[in-house]
Amino acid sequence: MFKKVDRKAKRQKKHYRIRRNISGTPEYPRLAVYRSAKHMYAQIIDDTVGKTLCAASTLDASLRENYGGNKEAAKAVGKLLAERALEKGIKGVVFDRGGLLYHGRVAALAEGAREGGLEF
Repeated sequence: MFKKVDRKAKRQKKHYRIRRNISGTPEYPRLAVYRSAKHMYAQIIDDTVGKTLCAASTLDASLRENYGGNKEAAKAVGKLLAERALEKGIKGVVFDRGGLLYHGRVAALAEGAREGGLEF
């Protein structure tokens, strides 16, 4: 009677729709976010060469012991990613929410990255 909703497929469809308009360049690479049930992952990507310039997640040694999969952890990931990006000379990025709503942990990660010095 009722059709089961495939959340993963729905998110991927949204992500493809977003990616049609967002692309990372050498001047403004793409900050891609992925959220799982337990962890947050973020990476800065130059899509012209298909290369990840820097990445951070809650699985990093410096964050793993102090944080779980919550907003504070996401904010810490954003700050760590911003720190690594600034070391490589990256100041501005375009934000790719990965088909996820800009709310909760995704918004916290973006806020942490802005606090860390990234502009988007």
